[in-house]
Amino acid sequence: MGKRDELIGKYADQIRGKLGMEPDMDLLRKVTIGCGPSIYNRDASTVAGSDPKELETVRKNFVAGKLGVTDSARAEAAVNKVMDLYKAKGVRTKYRAVVYYLLAKELGRESVYA
Repeated sequence: MGKRDELIGKYADQIRGKLGMEPDMDLLRKVTIGCGPSIYNRDASTVAGSDPKELETVRKNFVAGKLGVTDSARAEAAVNKVMDLYKAKGVRTKYRAVVYYLLAKELGRESVYA
């Protein structure tokens, strides 16, 4: 098993074990691949959920840029919902691939990865 497959397994474990959801493994794999080399960098592989600047970058670059959701209120609501889920479950480490996966699901934009 390669490093990427190990990381996908780790992300699936977080979704399943800590967030209490059953992941769509095909979508999770595609989102992880879409993150590119950032998944291998300790800092870039996570999202700082309490940093407004970081969350704005997620909204601009991923939600608007990748998912095509340009309604800023809708984008902000989705990002806040995902961050609130993490907070409610007490999960400190917010993996970028998992955050992006959850945002794609929340916004109904899974087709971007079809």
